[in-house]
Amino acid sequence: MPILYYMQSKDEILVLARQFIKFGIVGVSSTLITLAVYYVLVFLSVHYAIAYAVAFAISVMNAFYWNRRFVFKQASEKIKIKQIAKVYVSYGFTLLISTCILMLFVDVIGISDMIAPIITLCIIVPMNFFLNKFWAFKE
Repeated sequence: MPILYYMQSKDEILVLARQFIKFGIVGVSSTLITLAVYYVLVFLSVHYAIAYAVAFAISVMNAFYWNRRFVFKQASEKIKIKQIAKVYVSYGFTLLISTCILMLFVDVIGISDMIAPIITLCIIVPMNFFLNKFWAFKE
């Protein structure tokens, strides 16, 4: 069943929509970090798959901080190791999927290694939102 089916009220749907918009804002900053690191590493002759993995890992630190503070507004100031682990597991899972998609786009389909990460991120961002919202940052 769709996720919205489980929502009890319009207020819950509005909260979800606001969180998704805020997640998108955080995603833009993370995306810019991902792309900047990726392009610098590719420019330095690092293989695109390794460059993407490094860029993605660095952007997770940014995403964790801002998702916790700005998007999901965690009540506790104390950061829980379990929560950090869940965030890294969710981003690790999507890193694996995004790397496979990236390699498919570049090596199989023949999309430029400069354009493929942008398309890949359009697929991965919504997946990350749902993993973070309903698992990693679930209270």
